[in-house]
Amino acid sequence: MVLLRHLLDIEDSESIDKKALSNGEVYIGIFKGTLPHGKGKYIWCDGTVYKGDWEEGKMTGKGQILWSSGAKYEGDFSGGYLHGIGTLIGHDGSEYRGAWRMNARHGLGRKQYSNLDVYEGSWKEGMREGCGKYSWNNGNTYMGNWKGGKICGRGVMKWENGDLFDGFWINGLRHGSGVYRFADGGYYFGMWSMGLKDGKGTFYSAGTKHPSLRRWCSSLGCYESGRNLLSHSSSLNSEKTRVLIPNDMRSLSERMSINGIFKDSGRFSLGTVSLDENSSRCSLGSEFICREPSCMLSQTSDEGQRGVQDNCTVVYEREYMQGVLKNEKVKNTEPSRKTKQRNKFDVKVTKRKSYVDIFQGHWSYYLMLSLQLGIRYTVGKITPVPMRGARDSDFGDRARIRMYFPRKGSQFTPPHYSIDFYWKDYCPMVFRNLREMFKLDAAEYMMSICGDDGLTELPSSGKSGSIFFLSHDDRFVIKTLKKFELKTLLKMLPEYYDHVGKHENTLITKIFGVHRITLRGGKKVRFVVMGNMFCTELRIHDRYDLKGSTQGRYTDKDKVGENTTLKDLDLAYEFHMDKLLRESLFKNTFLLCRQLSLDCSFLESQQIIDYSLLLGIHFRAPEQLRAILEPPATMLNHATLATSDVSP
Repeated sequence: MVLLRHLLDIEDSESIDKKALSNGEVYIGIFKGTLPHGKGKYIWCDGTVYKGDWEEGKMTGKGQILWSSGAKYEGDFSGGYLHGIGTLIGHDGSEYRGAWRMNARHGLGRKQYSNLDVYEGSWKEGMREGCGKYSWNNGNTYMGNWKGGKICGRGVMKWENGDLFDGFWINGLRHGSGVYRFADGGYYFGMWSMGLKDGKGTFYSAGTKHPSLRRWCSSLGCYESGRNLLSHSSSLNSEKTRVLIPNDMRSLSERMSINGIFKDSGRFSLGTVSLDENSSRCSLGSEFICREPSCMLSQTSDEGQRGVQDNCTVVYEREYMQGVLKNEKVKNTEPSRKTKQRNKFDVKVTKRKSYVDIFQGHWSYYLMLSLQLGIRYTVGKITPVPMRGARDSDFGDRARIRMYFPRKGSQFTPPHYSIDFYWKDYCPMVFRNLREMFKLDAAEYMMSICGDDGLTELPSSGKSGSIFFLSHDDRFVIKTLKKFELKTLLKMLPEYYDHVGKHENTLITKIFGVHRITLRGGKKVRFVVMGNMFCTELRIHDRYDLKGSTQGRYTDKDKVGENTTLKDLDLAYEFHMDKLLRESLFKNTFLLCRQLSLDCSFLESQQIIDYSLLLGIHFRAPEQLRAILEPPATMLNHATLATSDVSP
């Protein structure tokens, strides 16, 4: 008994007891009534052992658990969960030290995998998410953003041969703008799509003067956040870094609750190995991510070597389409004497500015803030109302939500940083039902439009003079309306509502809300929120606005840019396809044409003639390039397992 007290660290003044269950499991320690409370040891019939603190029948406090598989956890427990700060050593030799939340890695932590890969950074619900640094055992490193266990967002990948990519990623592939620096000193500034060069870019051979990385990053509006991201990730190596206590995930408490154990002791033993399995599944994903960049590296590096020239004033302006080089222009960058003098006094930096950046301090900046406040208020007010069908009164002139938003806040509105404004929301119940028809969650709608990332202005060459804005996740387009356009939209709203209800596959623009803001001085601005049909991970190479007419329906070739919307006569492709694809497409085309006919009949019934079909074309990568990016089926299965939600 003295030895037992020493092993459990129980003082002489405290009494210990031993209770054996009918299934062979044993608890030795302090009880409070019939429940373990204090120091104690529990032994499961499969050999799993917990030794540590208990509180009213649940493992709470400091403790250590050793699974029969050989996995071991030592650290904080709460309510039967691994919760707080602790270290898990897997049966395969992997080791995680950091924050936990309800049995899942959540917060800041460091994991060394069995293959000696190391991840150091932020976790969420058991997966790598947020800022972090991953070091492969072959010398490659990545520092940047993660999402759902995969490289996603802005980050820097450095290969062991000296090549480096700084830019944007999605699902472990380069996607968006970025800079590739070759080991020989060459640079490529350009765009990528799902791992392949896609769009225009510029290659600077080794020794050629190129734009500063700081200026280039600034032109994307991401330098500061990128710098903070990298410095934050680097700080994880510091001994002074404190691992934060995390928040949220699932339950092992049923299994670990002593009440549950006494009623059905088999529950916990079923889960004794799965936590160890959970600790190893991320290593499978790391192997997949590790191999992907290196597959493309040799090809890209070779291209960089071929571009190197002795003349260091030559750069190559290139245009790619899904990894295939379409155009290349050689440009001499040696400036003339006059140009040098002019550049001293006339330096312009092209910068893609967001709506907030452009109008900061002006009325349109407040307009955006007001729009976000109003939508958040309206959606929050109408969502709790029980779902019902739209009535005639829901389309009437009295179907409005009006609210005054003073800057200091009121009984009904929060304080804000905009100016005082009046808000009007048109037909709230109708648009609430439409959002339901379009299977749009109210919380997602608000987060997309009303989040901290703001809105981005889109260039528009249309005759309407309207201004377009895009939500940060590309899901929604917001367009300003003229007064007569608003009246027309509200007039046709009952028929539009019925048409959408009858034809869920309608190709007519999805409308999610119509609003009006009145700012100081009486300025009224009307908005419509629509769905963005080009919200896709695929790059849209060509856009066409098709009216079914040939009169003036072409675009001046000198005015065609990367984002120009083309017209009917510009669509000059011949589509070749095999028999099976043609038959499949014919069936879908029949349904598509039928829906187009129904949509056109609806627009005709509303006496609307100025409409068109918006068509986007994505060119797929050649088979030989897709093979580089697509992993073997076995690796794909492992990657899927690595991100699946396995119960501990």
